[in-house]
Amino acid sequence: MDQAEHKGRMERLKASVDRRIAEAQQEKGLVIVYTGAGKGKTTAALGMALRCIGHGWKVAVVQFIKGAMETAEERALTSFGDRVVFLRMGEGYTWETQDQVRDTTCAQEAWQLACRFMQDPSYAMVILDEFNIALQHGYVRLEEVLPVLGNRPSMQHVVITGRGGPVKLLEEADLVTEMKQVKHPFRNGIKAQPGVEF
Repeated sequence: MDQAEHKGRMERLKASVDRRIAEAQQEKGLVIVYTGAGKGKTTAALGMALRCIGHGWKVAVVQFIKGAMETAEERALTSFGDRVVFLRMGEGYTWETQDQVRDTTCAQEAWQLACRFMQDPSYAMVILDEFNIALQHGYVRLEEVLPVLGNRPSMQHVVITGRGGPVKLLEEADLVTEMKQVKHPFRNGIKAQPGVEF
């Protein structure tokens, strides 16, 4: 492709993008879902938390399943003081706990706290980490979740992570990204490492 063809293509692309930007005038709090079998769902959500903190806004993070382990992300985010609440509410992955009653109790307690954050307009973002797993196992019912999402403060963003996002949740969400696993070092016997997995 020569310079003239490239310039023509970029001019058409710019016109299309400019038109979409001009048409997008609505502002609202978004429901964002990161799902799929690939790595990076929590990482993406916590990156969004960092953006909110950068704007001087408050963020609440509620971890549902993998909350037994302290992470570097928690240490980093809580260093921002009262702008971040970070709650580890689970007791570990479900294949580790092997106790459905206890896992359900933990998830219900986490959900009740999450509901409080989703009623408080001072929180710009509420992250429900590994919440899709809690929904998938029936620890929390989607029927009780959707009305809470629908009645939260109008400019509050809610980010939900975890494999197996329910179809109805994906339909209701404003932004959905599915992480696809192409390759993972664990499959080649490489253990989880600081700075990458935790």
